[in-house]
Amino acid sequence: MKLAVSTLGMPGDRLDRAIEVATAYRCDGLELRLHPDTGVHGGLTPEERRSARERVERAGLELSALAGYVRVCEPGPDEPVVEALRADLELAADLGAPGVRVFPRGEDPAVGARRLRAVSGTAADLGVTVLVETHDAMATGAAVARLLETADRPGTTGAVWDLLHPWRHGEAPADTLAALGPWLRYVQVKDAVSAEDTTPVPMGTGSVPLDECGELLRAAGYDGWVSLEWERTWYPQVAPVEEILPGAADWVARFAAAGDDRAKDAV
Repeated sequence: MKLAVSTLGMPGDRLDRAIEVATAYRCDGLELRLHPDTGVHGGLTPEERRSARERVERAGLELSALAGYVRVCEPGPDEPVVEALRADLELAADLGAPGVRVFPRGEDPAVGARRLRAVSGTAADLGVTVLVETHDAMATGAAVARLLETADRPGTTGAVWDLLHPWRHGEAPADTLAALGPWLRYVQVKDAVSAEDTTPVPMGTGSVPLDECGELLRAAGYDGWVSLEWERTWYPQVAPVEEILPGAADWVARFAAAGDDRAKDAV
């Protein structure tokens, strides 16, 4: 597993500050929220895109993903959604990010599937994956899997398992992982007070079954990105992300180490 930190946890901070935090806490990468507040968005000029990519690479970091806000299943005409998603995919390619997070939002998987198929050629040409998060009306692994299976574009689509949302909607972690199966490309980790009160709290002090999720990922051989999504943008009263990152790093190291030990034992 590789650790990234989302800029959702750094409201008001620009890219240079996010790079500073990520490197100080030995992250492997950054998940960049696409919003003017962060300085990273679709309005960047070609020169600004090159500069952003060079600064990240110069710091020895990777971009784990861009956290976009396209809602692929939202009711309405397809073209505005498809155009917005293509723009995010192009930005990801320019910045060197391997994937773009999207939200399902609406309840009809056929709508989202149609749009995912519409951008699949662009995604393939750019080498960027569309990552559908367990969120909104499709908060469970089962719901996201239905959408991705309907789209039937395994080469250009995948799933983000946000550890909070399926669990708080009543889906057991084992069931989430089983449903996402081969679609799983990305994990967002966080802890919260409870299923009803999603106020963020330091790792291991809330109610999200983080250890159970970690064991499941280890047993499945997951070796992709794990991003700390500390939602300080939405909960400004919580601690700075710098106070939470050590716990996230420990969580990743613990379950990655468990996998490594198991591999060594098998030799």
